[in-house]
Amino acid sequence: MRASVTVRVAGSTSNLGAGFDCVGVAIGRWLRVTARAVPGGGARKPTAPVAIERGGTLRALDTAPEADLLYRGFLAACRRARQEPPAGLALTAESDIPVARGLGSSAAATVAGAAAAVGLLGLELDAPALAELASELEGHPDNVAPAVFGGANLVLRDPDGLVVTPLPMHPSLALVFAVPEFTVETTRARAALPATLPHADAARAAAKSAALVHGLAHADLRLLAAGLDDVLHVPFRRALVPGYDEVTSAARQAGAPGATLSGSGPTVVAVVAADRARAVGDAMVRAWKGRGIVAQAFHADRPAGGYEID
Repeated sequence: MRASVTVRVAGSTSNLGAGFDCVGVAIGRWLRVTARAVPGGGARKPTAPVAIERGGTLRALDTAPEADLLYRGFLAACRRARQEPPAGLALTAESDIPVARGLGSSAAATVAGAAAAVGLLGLELDAPALAELASELEGHPDNVAPAVFGGANLVLRDPDGLVVTPLPMHPSLALVFAVPEFTVETTRARAALPATLPHADAARAAAKSAALVHGLAHADLRLLAAGLDDVLHVPFRRALVPGYDEVTSAARQAGAPGATLSGSGPTVVAVVAADRARAVGDAMVRAWKGRGIVAQAFHADRPAGGYEID
């Protein structure tokens, strides 16, 4: 066992419109976690198996340390490797991934905890095993996969387990994010979805998902416009995001082929030609300002890499 280990994991955007529950892209917002074993459990009470020091966007969390996804990911990796966790564990976490904004903060935490266990304890778990256990625990493989493997990914589950395939994203494209000050809980967003859809809507969704994948690979703006115009989840979630219509319209008027929810929102993501990134981000922020909502914009010129253990 090492004295300490530091892990870096990227945030992610998922769905990207018609890629509902199957397309995810790693973005350059990061969670950094340092894990160390404390001999004898340190000064902590025996009822507290872990101490967590939170910084950055994580300061707003009030989750009990033993219920934190960082620790749950750490514990899940230990159990998968059939190894006991250390009697005393201290985690220091610093993040610039907005929390509860549709940017993969939960997936990043789960992956970071599991990867910290691998690095600290020398567990024999490779990246596919980490992706599998983190998906089982966190429930969003389309966020977990880019956090583990980096890049853009197509994710599906077949009878043999999780299947992750890299998706090409044309280098001329950028992702632009407008992050509002309010949050949308994933459970509430999931509850807004209907149990069934008409067959005609399902057929349109299949065509749009194909358009999204081809549009990303070839920078085909017409296909991207179709692929970002989702019929499976956005129509039912847009009411949870005040200003959604104004913000997406502003993105299109500023030169984006389309814009949509990042994950389940409330962040809005636009896919744009890279030279329009700043203009589109500014336009989305102004649109939210017109609704009295403070928002911040950032863009990613290329997908981020996978997790790193130091």
